[in-house]
Amino acid sequence: MRKIELEIVALSHSITQSNSYAVVLGEVNGLRRLPIVIGGFEAQAIAVALEKMKPTRPLTHDLMKNFMLAFNVDLHEVIISDLQEGIFYSKLLCSTEADTVEIDSRTSDALAMAVRFGCPIYIYETIFDVAGVENPEQSAPATAVKSIAAEGNSHIDIKSLGLDELHTLLHEVLEQEDYIRAITIRDEINSRKK
Repeated sequence: MRKIELEIVALSHSITQSNSYAVVLGEVNGLRRLPIVIGGFEAQAIAVALEKMKPTRPLTHDLMKNFMLAFNVDLHEVIISDLQEGIFYSKLLCSTEADTVEIDSRTSDALAMAVRFGCPIYIYETIFDVAGVENPEQSAPATAVKSIAAEGNSHIDIKSLGLDELHTLLHEVLEQEDYIRAITIRDEINSRKK
């Protein structure tokens, strides 16, 4: 079966489901996109790895990566292998010196692992033909990742805060391990430094 390589091009709040997020995968060297609705924890796990943030304690996906590395298991690729009743199914293609195995995974977890290992993400062409959507505008480069607009910031107008206040708020949300809010605050701090 022919595989098409994808990459994460956006991560944002889901418009269709409250308290959910959408990860958008884009066809490498192509225009089609694949939006997938995922949960908040999974979105946070993907965002933390994409933004190369270092949590104070390892997140579940970091623990899994550390466990795999400790036992010389390598993640070679992620394959979105099936679509049933609107749910995507994925596999992790892993190997040791002695064996290669495919491990069943939720797609959101597979993506969080792929980002951590820097391995390619694929989808079978038959699934992409059904679930992919055309993006004729090609508005963002394939490697640009849009930061998540944090839900929790709605009561705080971070634009009205001074730099010292933003740094304090950033420290507080990192202590709470709210990495999605931290990304938004960090981006605001960085935009003011330019």
